Amino acid sequence: MDPLAPLLDLADVAPALAEARERVDTAMRHRALRRHGGQVAAEASLRAAVASAALEGSVHDLDDVRGGTVTDPVMQGALRVAEGVGALVDLWPRAPRQVLAKLHVLAARGVVPASDLGRLTGEAERVDMLAGLVAGNDSTPPLLLAAIVHAELITLRPFAGPAGVVARAAARLTLISRGFDPRGLVAVEVGHREREPEYVGSAGAYATGTPDGVRSWLRHYAEAVSFGAGEITAIGDNVLATV
Repeated sequence: MDPLAPLLDLADVAPALAEARERVDTAMRHRALRRHGGQVAAEASLRAAVASAALEGSVHDLDDVRGGTVTDPVMQGALRVAEGVGALVDLWPRAPRQVLAKLHVLAARGVVPASDLGRLTGEAERVDMLAGLVAGNDSTPPLLLAAIVHAELITLRPFAGPAGVVARAAARLTLISRGFDPRGLVAVEVGHREREPEYVGSAGAYATGTPDGVRSWLRHYAEAVSFGAGEITAIGDNVLATV
């Protein structure tokens, strides 16, 4: 049985996740993806990295980052994570603890001491429980699982430094590895950034452990995914206008 199934009974959660799924499915039919999918994916990855770094307090202009002029270590870590996600997709459902450590090494290099890279600062038992939920789980709907992975890691912040970058990357890996977003096109991070007060508030609500708090987070996550679907359309339109 799916241990997270009861969360779908929370008010408005199932419809919100279903609507987000529909918006992604619609965006995935954009005609730019037929011949320029790689270009769309690269731009989505860049936007996701810039948004994820901004949510950690490292705010930079997208064009400056694209131009290679930003040397801030948190931003550079987010870019390394974005580039490294693809190589971790197959490993994520088999060895999530190992992948989380690798993500932290990528995200936090130059931000925390080398001796802290890939090492938990606490909450090992709850991280183990989360890893057990991820490993081999093919019953929980991908969006629901990704939302819980993200919320747990952003609540626990079990790594030093930019732990939020790790949390958002783990959620992205969940969507990719479970086939919801196999090409890594949905920049959910941009949705979180665009709705940052709601993102922070709903994450805090989730941390209370109450049904209303969890519901608040899941509804926010669905909205962020829907925004990410809109980014696919916007990027695709821009690509077609410039080719």
